[in-house]
Amino acid sequence: MSKQRAVVLGTGAWGTTFAQVLAHAGMNVTMWGRSEDTVSFINDGENSRYLPGIELDPAISATTELDEALRPDGENPALVALAVPTSAIVSVTQEAELTEADTLVLSLAKGLEPHTYRTVQQMIAEEGQIAPERIAVLSGPNLSREIADQQPAAAVVASDSVETAKQIAIWCHNPYFRPYVSTDVIGVELAGASKNVIALAIGASEGMGLGSNTRATLITRGLAEMTRLGVALGANPQTYAGLAGVGDLIATCSSKLSRNYSLGFRLGQGMSLREALDLSPGVVEGVATSAPVLELAQSCGVDMPITAGVVAVLSGKATVQQMGESLLARPQKMDGWEVELLD
Repeated sequence: MSKQRAVVLGTGAWGTTFAQVLAHAGMNVTMWGRSEDTVSFINDGENSRYLPGIELDPAISATTELDEALRPDGENPALVALAVPTSAIVSVTQEAELTEADTLVLSLAKGLEPHTYRTVQQMIAEEGQIAPERIAVLSGPNLSREIADQQPAAAVVASDSVETAKQIAIWCHNPYFRPYVSTDVIGVELAGASKNVIALAIGASEGMGLGSNTRATLITRGLAEMTRLGVALGANPQTYAGLAGVGDLIATCSSKLSRNYSLGFRLGQGMSLREALDLSPGVVEGVATSAPVLELAQSCGVDMPITAGVVAVLSGKATVQQMGESLLARPQKMDGWEVELLD
């Protein structure tokens, strides 16, 4: 019996890691990217640009030709995974023309579209004219290097269709990667987008030399404001107690492998945003996502003080020190994710 075929659009660290996950789950995988050098590296068995030292499975190949990746023999792939930054989702979706009913589409991106506040699933559905039940999103504590090293990890696959989520979970389940399923797409997507912003704040605090108490406080209160936003937009609050919520938040806020945490750390050390970005090995989604998350929260009357502080720092309206002082000076309230001020 021949293996089913998957396509991964994007040849960065996470795209390459996920291609490896799929290959180790038994699929043949074709990757697509625009860089001829990176594609050549992958075809030689190692993406030395983004995952040096990781030997890629022989079932993985790569090309710079989109049609060659998607339909080399005239047959559609079973799965197409989009592993590109949020800012590239629209253009790649339009270019790929993923209208075939027998192909499922999976987003690996975490972010919101500026100004429109569309989630990635909404962008894929609207720009690609794809039925939402054919689309899924994947999120969770998924630092790419650790998964590439085959360290045990879990994730959540969310779709409007539980059957779609279950099928994709089967395709990416291997001995070190365990996917769970969900139908709370909005909760999973908003958690993935907003936790990057909280990671910037926590990285900044640790760059200033602050310790575990501060980190735990910011994780807890960050989770509370993430949950408020999700619930206001129809998410299940239980999602935020799961892999896409607290799970992803802890990983992103606790590891130097996280680009968002690392950039925040450099800001806390006194670097400018430009200096910090120049040292980042890839796209830092929290920078572009912070303002849309805050604007979306404000549009529905949701209080997100940590996110507001991050936006102020990134826009140059406050220093990291001033952000911390502002958060500590806020009015007293009851503990929990809902806003309940004390008299």
